[in-house]
Amino acid sequence: MKANERRKAIANRLLSATEALSGSTLSKEFGVSRQIIVQDITVLKGSGYDIFSTHYGYVLNASPLKERVLKLYHTTEQTEDELNTIVGLGGTVVDVFVWHKVYGKMVAPLNIFSVLQVRQFIEGVRSGKSSELMVVTGGYHYHTIRAESEKILDNIEAVLKNKGYIAPEI
Repeated sequence: MKANERRKAIANRLLSATEALSGSTLSKEFGVSRQIIVQDITVLKGSGYDIFSTHYGYVLNASPLKERVLKLYHTTEQTEDELNTIVGLGGTVVDVFVWHKVYGKMVAPLNIFSVLQVRQFIEGVRSGKSSELMVVTGGYHYHTIRAESEKILDNIEAVLKNKGYIAPEI
């Protein structure tokens, strides 16, 4: 994993964490030394991430990233293209959720930001381990998408709309 990819992964990990993450935990998770993690945190702080250190570990107070929730509709065969489109245009697929008529909101964290992660997700689904959450709502689902700017989010939404993946407004 390249340094930029690792930093993006660390930022995503901190964004989704419910508690402080220690340098040791992050170094084990990413297969680098704690010194590299300290350097990565410094670079992330310089990029606008409001990360602070506690005696329990690192905590992300605020992110410079923008988020948008999109309602989508497509077949399971189109999932790989949908995800690759989002990450290819600079987005991170934070989660997927559906509104079930009995259970209510059902959410699954994803944090997919690379083509490799898309491939791993698709392999997991196609291997029969499980089915996609959107199956319970006939293909309708939502993604929280995170990117560095509103312009990137606008572009992602426009391309998904051109591909017919944005759910029609009712």
